[in-house]
Amino acid sequence: MTLHQSLAEAIVDGRAYADGDRIDEVFRRIRSEAPLDIAEPDEYDPFWVVSRHADIKEIERQPNLFHNGDRATVVQTKANAAKIREVTGGEANMSRSVVTVDGKEHKDLRGVLFPHLTPRSVRPMEDKVRKIASEFADQMLELGGECDFAKQVAFLYPLRVLMAFMGVPREDEPMMLKLTQEIFSANDPDLNRSGKQLTPEEALQATLASMAEMETYFLDVTTRLRSEPDGGLNSLIANARIDGDYLTRRQLLSYYVTVATAGHDTTSNATAGIMWALAERPHLFEQIRHDRSLIPALVDEGVRWVTPVKHFMRAATADCELAGQKIAKGDWMMLCYSSANRDDLVFDDPYEFRLDRKDNPQLAFGYGVHVCLGQHLARLEMRVLLEELFDRLASVELSGTPARTISNFVCGPKRVPIRFTAC
Repeated sequence: MTLHQSLAEAIVDGRAYADGDRIDEVFRRIRSEAPLDIAEPDEYDPFWVVSRHADIKEIERQPNLFHNGDRATVVQTKANAAKIREVTGGEANMSRSVVTVDGKEHKDLRGVLFPHLTPRSVRPMEDKVRKIASEFADQMLELGGECDFAKQVAFLYPLRVLMAFMGVPREDEPMMLKLTQEIFSANDPDLNRSGKQLTPEEALQATLASMAEMETYFLDVTTRLRSEPDGGLNSLIANARIDGDYLTRRQLLSYYVTVATAGHDTTSNATAGIMWALAERPHLFEQIRHDRSLIPALVDEGVRWVTPVKHFMRAATADCELAGQKIAKGDWMMLCYSSANRDDLVFDDPYEFRLDRKDNPQLAFGYGVHVCLGQHLARLEMRVLLEELFDRLASVELSGTPARTISNFVCGPKRVPIRFTAC
């Protein structure tokens, strides 16, 4: 038995994710009718659709049984999967990063930055983050009561924070934003460099071109930081050693690209989604104005609500059983985080934005050994910005129609037009 074809096609279609109601209904049907079944979209190899929260956690807690790097970590057409193996000399992924490797290599690469991104290590960063957040909050007020919160605040603030900790100069931030959006949103005419809808093959070529530009930039960074280390995240990556040797070229460049892109784009999406949610729910805005202790809950609910990373893929390393289904060695598994974060077996009223979830076990940051390396910094960034905004804002409402990115991988608000009044 395989998943209904219309559902299978929808979960690889970036336009379905851009329409939040549509993808919610697709996954609601999948969880109800076939929560763990095989999808066979046209032009793709078959893969299991893992839609339930519990099944995703079960896979994530068994990293030796379900690998990231044996097959593509992000769903690809057959043609694109073959092209990537051709370009990389047989590897399934363009990058060799903490996201796409397993076992000892994953542990070693994660260890490069992990000690610097624990809750204890992140805590002293708050003053620097708050200074940046305060600047952006002030700039927003200077816009005269209306702005596109996504483009003018949410895209730029996490980028500024991350670039500051990486050691990237401010004049390079626009380039980093452009390349990040092109890498994650090559299918979106508003964000790719062509300005048009691309085929999957064209989108891959565009992504590869943007990655190459970013890699060229970071090669120069490496040369400089190996002769003059400065203690920033880039310097830690440039000078990292595993078993006494520098990272390989692919490990090194993949690390930079992963941190420089995922490190701010996902936070940007969640931040924009939180403001969108508040603009539609004035009662929640007022509730938080009078009780700032709700801001951490707002952050967690916003992350659940948006779920910026829609999926990752895994491949079974042995025959096994999951939720009563026989999984064969080599089978490809799609972990659908946005579906898991709407699972009514776990979340009461999953389609409601609520601040009273006493336990919010959202999976937007992943779970297990592959849990997001930067999650504590991301939470800090969002909390501090919201605190600064609530110090300044008396009201907020939508002033136009918001829109989401067209992408089946990383997707969130790309336009959030709002009208606001100051305190």
